[in-house]
Amino acid sequence: MKDIDSLVSKYIDYGAFPGGVLLVGTDKEILLKKAYGYRAIYPEKEENSTDTIYDLASLTKVVATTPAIMKLLEEGEIRLWDPVKRFLPEFSTNSKYNIRVFHLLTHTSGLPPYSNAWRYTKDPLELKKEILKTELSYQVGTNVVYSCLNFILLKYIVEKITEVSFEKFVKECIFTPLEMNDTDFLPKDISRVAPTCKREDKILRGEPDDELAYYQGGISGNAGLFSTVQDLYKYARSYINPNYYIFSPYTIELFTKEHVSFGEEKKGLGWMVKSINSSCGDLFSEKSFGHTGFTGTSLWIDPVKKLIVIFLANRTHLSREVGEYDKTSELIIEFRPRLHNLIVASIFKQGRHDS
Repeated sequence: MKDIDSLVSKYIDYGAFPGGVLLVGTDKEILLKKAYGYRAIYPEKEENSTDTIYDLASLTKVVATTPAIMKLLEEGEIRLWDPVKRFLPEFSTNSKYNIRVFHLLTHTSGLPPYSNAWRYTKDPLELKKEILKTELSYQVGTNVVYSCLNFILLKYIVEKITEVSFEKFVKECIFTPLEMNDTDFLPKDISRVAPTCKREDKILRGEPDDELAYYQGGISGNAGLFSTVQDLYKYARSYINPNYYIFSPYTIELFTKEHVSFGEEKKGLGWMVKSINSSCGDLFSEKSFGHTGFTGTSLWIDPVKKLIVIFLANRTHLSREVGEYDKTSELIIEFRPRLHNLIVASIFKQGRHDS
């Protein structure tokens, strides 16, 4: 697929990311797995490889937190319309009393996109207290505003219900059954980890780029997970191949279909659903679902075409600006839909897909 190589190389030259790893697969096989560019640029260059471990950033929301809720729902421990106050009574004060688990999963809770509490407290327990005190920016259920706080709260709920650490629960229930051996928070073998930004006078490598995850000790519901394309393929395949299901097909259908729509925003439960401005481009089917991550990661699954596309990159190793113009951010937003369009067209032109 020379056209794909050319597109990725072009955006590396543009300065969108130092390198990346692409995997294209179906429910039955991997069609393409290839590394591009460099894993690291500084303090010295390192060639990339297909087993590079990347900071998934917000893919954590759908690879760890969402399946944790799916598991608890199937076990009868939680339901979508349970009020958050049932699990976190200290959170549900004032206007927050009516927030349900559903609102957290669909980003309709009314919470602001992020919290600056990490700027004035670096202690994980104090930071949790500050997050729980966050007030709403709009009325519950009246708009879709993507918020990392929703998934941090879901992580607190999982720990409250299970009475074990979040990372232990997701490893035992999700990663181990699927043999996702390179997927973890705070990975121990950092030699294969792609570094991201610089913080506290050190280049982050094996610690999350996200501030709230970083100052919560590296483990959070919104970010902090690390993985490879191979592991993510195993995870994605479990949604569209019955031989690898770890959830009921009814649960999968429930979480991956559209539940809310405001303007151009369409949300499933945890998952982004295909819309006109989706990063999966124009050729994925309307039933497609996926997610992206701030560091440069993305995962999309098309259950109609039985197609999986995973692209992992570490754009924040080159540049990281929040709330301002960031060249790498703009370029990767431009790159993603073009990549997905090219992949779909290339696969079906070559007759490599049998659906």
